[in-house]
Formats: sequence, structure tokens, C-alpha cells
Amino acid sequence: MRDEYDFSKAKRGAVLSSPGKTRITIMLDDTVIEHFRAQAEAEGIGYQTLINSILRKAATGVGKSKPEAKPITVATLRRVLREELHTS
Repeated sequence: MRDEYDFSKAKRGAVLSSPGKTRITIMLDDTVIEHFRAQAEAEGIGYQTLINSILRKAATGVGKSKPEAKPITVATLRRVLREELHTS
């Protein structure tokens, strides 16, 4: 290695941006990071990629089971019957 380097004509490299992504700072619990790092390593992907895909699924509802239908109440049943009898 040289004792001195000449950086007088050096140029700072361009920061590469990722289209469709925004760099942010987020504070997560250590246990959460450890969990995702371990899971990502087992799957052979980056932990940030894993966190992003899980957040995307949660935000878009992909992979969610359909919400269960609410039970019909007596009041709802009476209203529906009145509407149907009235239109017949």
C-alpha cells in the first residue's frame, strides 16, 4: 500500500437508487430483527427483503383468509324478512 494517495481528481460515485423503493430509518426490537434474520437466512434471502414482502402482504391483504361472516342477529333477520315480504 502506498503511504499517500492522490484524491485531487477523484469524483464521488453516484448513489444508486432502487426504483419503487424509498430508504427510511425504522426502529425495530432486537428480537424482531433476530427472528427475521434467522428466517431469511434459512430461506436464503436478505432479512430486509423478507420484512418488505411480509409488510406488502399485510398491506395488500394477499394471503389473508377471508373474514368470517358475522352471525345473523334477530333484528337483521326481521329486517330482511320485512324487505322481502314487502317486495313480493
